[in-house]
Amino acid sequence: MITCVVHYVIDPSKTEAFEEFARRWIELVGKHGGTHHGYFLPAEGASDAALALFSFPSLADYEVYRSRFGEDPEFLAADRIRDESGCVVRYERTFMRPLLPEDIQ
Repeated sequence: MITCVVHYVIDPSKTEAFEEFARRWIELVGKHGGTHHGYFLPAEGASDAALALFSFPSLADYEVYRSRFGEDPEFLAADRIRDESGCVVRYERTFMRPLLPEDIQ
């Protein structure tokens, strides 16, 4: 399993648009073979940090999903929310592998 951790810097005044963007991507990841673990948004105070985590069975499976970017109409519509609203200032992706409780012997 490979988990993608996405660190976002968001515009705090556009949190509602970011939430709409996030809901779309949660659906798309699930629809295309991944497991979305959720988006984590600021809970209190002024903050511009958000986080998303989602997993695919393998990096190859993630690459199949990723190949749809820029082509699939649903993916384009989800990105349009981000682009038109300006809710995301920047983001970076990191790929990690989980060590889960069942992995501990």
